[in-house]
Amino acid sequence: MILRILFFLALLLLLPAWGIDRTVLKSRCNRTTRILFFLPNLLLLLGLTAMAANESYTPEAAYLKGLLLTLVMCLAIPETLAALLLAIGSCFSRRRPSVRNAFGKLAAATGLLCFGLLLYGFTIGYRHIIVKDFTYTDQRIPQAFNGYRIVQLSDLHLGTLHGHHDVVRRIVDSVNSRHPDLIVFTGDLVNYRAEELFEAEPELRRLKARDGVISIMGNHDYMAYHRWKSEEERRQNIRLLQEHERAIGWKLLLNGHVLIRRGNDSIAVLGVENDGSPPFPALGDLPAAEKGLSDNCFKVLLSHDPSHWRRRVLPETDIPLMLAGHTHGMQFKMGSFSPAAWFYPEWGGAYTEKGQTLYVSLGAGEVLLPFRLGAWPEINVIELQTKHP
Repeated sequence: MILRILFFLALLLLLPAWGIDRTVLKSRCNRTTRILFFLPNLLLLLGLTAMAANESYTPEAAYLKGLLLTLVMCLAIPETLAALLLAIGSCFSRRRPSVRNAFGKLAAATGLLCFGLLLYGFTIGYRHIIVKDFTYTDQRIPQAFNGYRIVQLSDLHLGTLHGHHDVVRRIVDSVNSRHPDLIVFTGDLVNYRAEELFEAEPELRRLKARDGVISIMGNHDYMAYHRWKSEEERRQNIRLLQEHERAIGWKLLLNGHVLIRRGNDSIAVLGVENDGSPPFPALGDLPAAEKGLSDNCFKVLLSHDPSHWRRRVLPETDIPLMLAGHTHGMQFKMGSFSPAAWFYPEWGGAYTEKGQTLYVSLGAGEVLLPFRLGAWPEINVIELQTKHP
């Protein structure tokens, strides 16, 4: 994975630093100072190159990879913003030196602010767990399920949380504190290997709800991001993950459904395998998941990738409510903006069209980097309310 983006990372580490050197340091600092300025960038590039040449997917290696990329982002992004502002300021070097000086001060302030925000995201942001409440109202919900509380947990990516037992514990405590009727997990339990789940199993066993925990698979749960010796070895690791999910008491749905009853009333929770656009696996089978259900049964669909809703669920079914994850809001959000919107029309929160609703969780964990800024790790509480006609 590092090898694929090594060239981009090298440019990110070297070009902005070179720009800062040419516009500021060359005329003001001696050679030693300039070399010392470049030294952290060069050391990080050497570390990335060594990791790319000997890439491993153990939890320990994933942690080191995340730490190294964290340092790269904390250094390179502030330098990039500062270099861009300095480049703009240099256009005024002859005619309006005061403007150039103002851009120099702005570049320094912007770089420091960006560094501070990134440092917060990498040290505190991924621990800043929030709970979001959403009330879903529909006249098709049986009266016995009025007020039914579903807690959605998504995208734990336990490999990234390796060693952060306190974060997993706080997530579990937050879920249990909401006293849910049902807990659903909408995929991406691990990053690369089933073994990432093992150290978190004691905590995840503590998840409690009246109707238990129902889970589905996310794209990472198919182990496609690891170098396996053979396809059979990959499939064995998928089966290992599924076995351990069931062993901790979760009901794993692979294109199937569960009926939940209250007296004479019932609702169906459907769960499909990951169904995404390329390069993500498209294994969802909606007809199989709905097989045997009556048309008037109220259905809640669990499907990891929100793009499944517009591609298949809206045009092919009348399923009123789908719960998804996957996007993380790209782990960055400022106000109502997230770069996730460039890739997913529905990337976070509730969306309704043609009487059908999609709710997308930003997830509780992080992929690769333990970083969150604005798009805080979240637990979602969906309360069903019967709407009287």
